[in-house]
Amino acid sequence: MTDQHLPGTGRGSPWDGEFARYFGERAHTLRATAYLLCGDWHHAEDITQQSLLKLYLAWPRLSRRDMLDAYARKVVLRTFLAEHRRPWRRRERLTDVPPELPGDGDTGTEQRMLVLHALGSVPPKQRAVLVLRYWNDLSVEETAAALGCSTGTVKSQSARGLDTLRKRLGPYFGGVLSGTGREVT
Repeated sequence: MTDQHLPGTGRGSPWDGEFARYFGERAHTLRATAYLLCGDWHHAEDITQQSLLKLYLAWPRLSRRDMLDAYARKVVLRTFLAEHRRPWRRRERLTDVPPELPGDGDTGTEQRMLVLHALGSVPPKQRAVLVLRYWNDLSVEETAAALGCSTGTVKSQSARGLDTLRKRLGPYFGGVLSGTGREVT
C-alpha cells in the first residue's frame, strides 16, 4: 500500500520527516515492550507495525509531542489487548510439566528466558501492568494513566500478576530475580 492510499496523507506530508525520526528512535523500544506482552518476536513485530500505523495516522492531530512515548506505549498496549480479545487468536496451552529448571552453570540469559516463559502464563492485563511497572519502570500513577484505570487497579493487578509469576516459577522465584537488583514485591 502506498502512502497515497492512506486517508489524510499524501506524498511529502509535512510530518513525514518528524515521524520517520521518531520511528527510528523508538521502534525498537516499542517492539521490546510488545514482545514482553505477547512473548513472540513475530507477533511483537505485527503489534508494533499496527501500532506505528495507528500512530502515523494520528500524528497530525497529536499536539503534545512531549507525551509521544506515553501515547505510543498506550497504542501498543491497546493493540495487544485488542488482539487478545479476538476469539480466533492462538491461545497458550498450559501443561502439567513445569519449565526446564536452571542448572548450576545458569546464565542470565537462561534465567531471563525462564522469567519470560513464566510471564507468558500471566493474564494479559496483569502482564501489561507488570511490563509497564517493572520493565518500563513506570510509577503506579503513570501505569494507571497508560492503561486508563485507577491506581488501585494497577496495585491489585500487579499483586495478582506477581503472585502468578511466583506460583509459575516456584522456589526459583527469589533466585531468578535476585540477579536483577530490583525488588518486585
